[in-house]
Amino acid sequence: MRRQFYYPVSDTDAGMSIEQFLKSKGYSHPIIVSLRKDPEGLLVEGKKVYTTHKLQQGEVLFVCINETASSPNIVPSSVPFSIVYEDEDLLVINKPSDTPIHPSQGNYDNTLANGLAYYFSKQNCPFIYRAINRLDRDTTGLLIIAKHALSAAILSRMVTNRTISRHYLAIADGILPEHGIIEAPIARLDGSTIERCVDFSKGEYAKTEFWRLASFHDRTLIKLKLETGRTHQIRVHMKHIQHPLLGDFIYHPDYRYIKRQALHSYSLDFIHPITKEPMHFTAPLPDDMIQALKLPIIP
Repeated sequence: MRRQFYYPVSDTDAGMSIEQFLKSKGYSHPIIVSLRKDPEGLLVEGKKVYTTHKLQQGEVLFVCINETASSPNIVPSSVPFSIVYEDEDLLVINKPSDTPIHPSQGNYDNTLANGLAYYFSKQNCPFIYRAINRLDRDTTGLLIIAKHALSAAILSRMVTNRTISRHYLAIADGILPEHGIIEAPIARLDGSTIERCVDFSKGEYAKTEFWRLASFHDRTLIKLKLETGRTHQIRVHMKHIQHPLLGDFIYHPDYRYIKRQALHSYSLDFIHPITKEPMHFTAPLPDDMIQALKLPIIP
């Protein structure tokens, strides 16, 4: 993956070292170190420069991120997924259910990472897998993939700073109020490597907000917004308020309406890491959730 950038030096940039300038643009220390080592990584007027170089007004700094290796131990495999958006810096994926995002024990070649490795191998393009947000195996919907180290560094910082807005759609057991906020700390359940629980003594702070969209007999379609990103947060919080998600094999194995947890990453809003343009994406409710509600498609 090769990405080139040209930075004209303005009067406000003049006098900054290249290292200071790059950090102001979101470059992490490891990226700057790799650029320093690459003969074509940092150029001014076609000549290699060091990160200590003081920029002068009118100069143009050329930066080349050149990633020639692919992620090790990720086998290219034709795993289905759909691309909602792609440019030189990122992809937005609509992930299907029954698809882990990372290889793990028992999931060697059936993950989204394998599918993306296959997608880029068909283009003869090296690719390092960098998923910015996480989705459980059976959660469908939108997630962001960074295509190079700089977009990954900036997007990861946005996750840390909670400037990527995520909304989910879910089907909960029972009839919920019109609106609610759940603030309950989450911890790993003693004796389990997977299951989480609300634990007010050992848990990490977690906050989820929800809105009721529609009710149908004994179940409710809700929209949720995460203020934090704990493992299984929505699933644990909904169980905590006694309205667990339908089809959740860990927290509520009720498969009358759907065979997996009824949770979908519906929308993403963020500022593009390179162009700084506002980005907005939605993914329609998948068919199995529509069938579980017997409602028309959510636009």
